[in-house]
Amino acid sequence: MDAGERESEKRQAEETLRQHRETRRQGDMLNSPKQASRQWAQLTRLPPQPPNIFTKSETSTATSSFLYSCCMVRGCHSCRFFSAQNAVKVCFQMTPGTGTRRCFVCVVLPLMIGTVTLMFYTSSLKVPWPLMFSSNQSYNSIATTVQYISSDPPSIYHVAYRHPYRWVVDEPHRCRKESPFLVLMIPVAPHNREARDTLRNTWVKETKVLGRVISHFFLLGMSKETNGTEIIQEQMLQESQRHHDILQSDFLDSYNNLTIKTMVMFEWLSSRCPNASYAMKVDADMFLNVHNLVDMLLKAPPHLYLTGMVARHAPVIRDPTSKWYLPLSVFPEPFFPPYALGLGYVFSLDLPHRIVEASAHVKTVYVEDVSVGLCMKHLGIGLTDPPRWDLFQGPVPDAPSNCYWNSIITTIMQNSDKISQAWELYQRYKDGC
Repeated sequence: MDAGERESEKRQAEETLRQHRETRRQGDMLNSPKQASRQWAQLTRLPPQPPNIFTKSETSTATSSFLYSCCMVRGCHSCRFFSAQNAVKVCFQMTPGTGTRRCFVCVVLPLMIGTVTLMFYTSSLKVPWPLMFSSNQSYNSIATTVQYISSDPPSIYHVAYRHPYRWVVDEPHRCRKESPFLVLMIPVAPHNREARDTLRNTWVKETKVLGRVISHFFLLGMSKETNGTEIIQEQMLQESQRHHDILQSDFLDSYNNLTIKTMVMFEWLSSRCPNASYAMKVDADMFLNVHNLVDMLLKAPPHLYLTGMVARHAPVIRDPTSKWYLPLSVFPEPFFPPYALGLGYVFSLDLPHRIVEASAHVKTVYVEDVSVGLCMKHLGIGLTDPPRWDLFQGPVPDAPSNCYWNSIITTIMQNSDKISQAWELYQRYKDGC
């Protein structure tokens, strides 16, 4: 062997030793799967780790096990002597050519596949969906019949008011013809004929008070009863032909659609009663002293006016068992804006169209009186406190005096019989109190 061949072998041996040392040095640097993943991510411009949709332990176990299996399949046989967490390190400690190729398959390829999968998964969450929520249950059900189409997940607590709804039964000319000072709007269930007849025989029959004309209308949706719907509808149509005081729209009449019912009421008032001064939304289980109401309104502001039992700084109900429950994700503020309790509030007739327009910009909730308060807040219009705090009452006291009915505007009654009894007492003692 001549000197040239010996020199060539020497250089080859030194190159082999250098490559061996470089391989050892790289192996020492990559002392964990996480560091290996980070280095390869920098080289291939991939994110160091996939988005954290798993827990820390789930991510570590799933990733390591997959890489370990990949190494075994691709011929990194030394992996079988090590734990899954060390599999990547062993793969990197092979010869430069073989280790690089196999670790590309073991590390980079799974990361690329995982990244594409995660991108598809996360993007699928943002696809809009149309959903229909409906209920045949009781009024305490937390479901709505509104078609909700949004890029956000639909909420059973929000009510999207799409308008206009179609009127099934209407009195399009009566309010314009009567030109009332005050319009009483009474939401009631379609099947509750007893309540309507009771009110027709009590405070609804006061059609002229203190020289002012009073009109009334019962506001209904479609019956939610599963049996006898056609009979209820037929009877209601006959009732309408007799009394001409029924308005029915084509939404499902349920507790959680009261916001829709109220917005439908506002729309009807703004289009059918151009000459009226005031309107009142009052529930069918209330006693109403129309005389005291008109007397108050004769001294009230003519514009941008809404009053009743005004709630200020009312805390949001966080009890899941409550009918008025709203979770933090739906209503994060601790207090509601000022609103008038839905049992009975009165307003000037320049407000209905403003409130309907505001509802398109407000994320209204199924608690209808709160939704009206949210619309008023959006409009920047404050509520007015009544001249006396005791005019709008809650439940009737245990032992009311005979003059109690003459001192209030509204109070909550237990049933129709109680309303009739209260009306008799009011008529008997109204001149002596």
